[in-house]
Amino acid sequence: MEVQTQAQALQFFIACVTAAGFGIAVAAFGCGIAQGLGLKAAVEGIARNPESSGKVTVTMLIGLAMIESLCIYALVIALILIYAHPQAAAIAKIFGA
Repeated sequence: MEVQTQAQALQFFIACVTAAGFGIAVAAFGCGIAQGLGLKAAVEGIARNPESSGKVTVTMLIGLAMIESLCIYALVIALILIYAHPQAAAIAKIFGA
């Protein structure tokens, strides 16, 4: 019975690691594209009107920080999936920790 429980715990852990990996990959991809588009728009705006560079730069930096926070939230969720799931004790027992 204990072997079956350990196998289920290991299977659950593998699923969590896979989900965390895909989640971070999608979040990083989306954030990278969004930051690139935001930076492109800011540079185009400054190129059209160089006098507005101060306001555009401040707004761009705030926007980039907000976009980056979304990727950090995905990282936190991925770490929770890996390290704080209900079967963490069974996984630690399997790996001898």
